[in-house]
Amino acid sequence: MTRIQRLIVAGAALGLLAVFALPLWHIDLTAPQYPEGLGMVIRINTIQGARPTDLHNINSLNHYIGMHVIDPGDIPELRWMPRLVGVLVAVGVLAAVEGRMAMVLAWLAGCAIACVAGIFDFYRWEFDYGHHLDLDHAIIRVPGMSYQPPLVGSRQLLNFTATSYPASGTWVIGILFLLVIAILVLGRNQTVSRGISDNAALLNAPARIQARAV
Repeated sequence: MTRIQRLIVAGAALGLLAVFALPLWHIDLTAPQYPEGLGMVIRINTIQGARPTDLHNINSLNHYIGMHVIDPGDIPELRWMPRLVGVLVAVGVLAAVEGRMAMVLAWLAGCAIACVAGIFDFYRWEFDYGHHLDLDHAIIRVPGMSYQPPLVGSRQLLNFTATSYPASGTWVIGILFLLVIAILVLGRNQTVSRGISDNAALLNAPARIQARAV
């Protein structure tokens, strides 16, 4: 790997630390009685309301349909995800220092697996909260109704429209991932091109020597 490639890989690995400051996902709820909307912000280590009282209001509304309280302390993934990101950052920086392509590719594969697993786990979390209801204590019961928000996009849930979409932290991860892939592919193409040029020069060398001799 070239020095530029190694610096970019190291920068991308350190760039993952941005998820500690930026949100990963948004879920917004709008309804006639809440024209300003309610929102949840999913971060790497917690879940917050988009506004100070939003999470409390969402939990209060969920009580009517028998949905369990959304408590960040009850979600173990929010405790180990920061450690996972820390490991990925350390491995990425180590791969850049070593300058071995195999290590960088393994790091990229690890990042991809972690992202896919995280999205799947988020979907499973949504499914669990939206389907496993405490109907014995629910005030509103609609037979066959579930309240799972979409992973991406909008869905009507009774009189609420739930909209879910990636937040800035997720976009940063995607951009960094694509940047590293692009710089590795570009570097490989340049190496192949240099190799072809060198081979062509070696093949033409006898002809040039013979021409000069003549």
